[in-house]
Amino acid sequence: MINKLISQRITANLWFDRNAEEAVNFYTSMFKNSSIKGMTHYTKEGFEVHQMPEGTVMNIVFELDGQEFLALNGGPIFKFNEAVSFAVNCSDQDEIDYYWNKLAAGGDPKAQVCGWLKDQFGLSWQIVPTILSELLKDKDQNKTSRVMAAMMQMKKIDLSLLEKAFAQP
Repeated sequence: MINKLISQRITANLWFDRNAEEAVNFYTSMFKNSSIKGMTHYTKEGFEVHQMPEGTVMNIVFELDGQEFLALNGGPIFKFNEAVSFAVNCSDQDEIDYYWNKLAAGGDPKAQVCGWLKDQFGLSWQIVPTILSELLKDKDQNKTSRVMAAMMQMKKIDLSLLEKAFAQP
């Protein structure tokens, strides 16, 4: 039973057309401390509603870096959009590059701006340096304005350029 596999109170439920298993395998392959915790399949019951062949994966409970998610093969009714995204907090440029390159592969290049990207499944991600909030909340508005101006010119975040903008006299 899927509900017994979920241990956190609030879990993000991701609606995929019919490629939830492919997406979950992709995501769990790149994040450390990640795994598939369980899976359920459609039966012939309710076919007139769900239109999924018997045996098709229905739900997958999985973890990404210890955070639980639920993936649903729900059909083409709903699509992801930028109103919901997942932020990946990165400690350095190597992490930024790693997650950006993995998640951006096969995604929409037109949806890449200021550290945001859309992956091959249409899900939006923010690849963010952990220091960004410190740079943007500094009391010196000139520094924060320069950081924001630099970031607005970027697709993938270049941490050295943000730090350079911050440090300018």
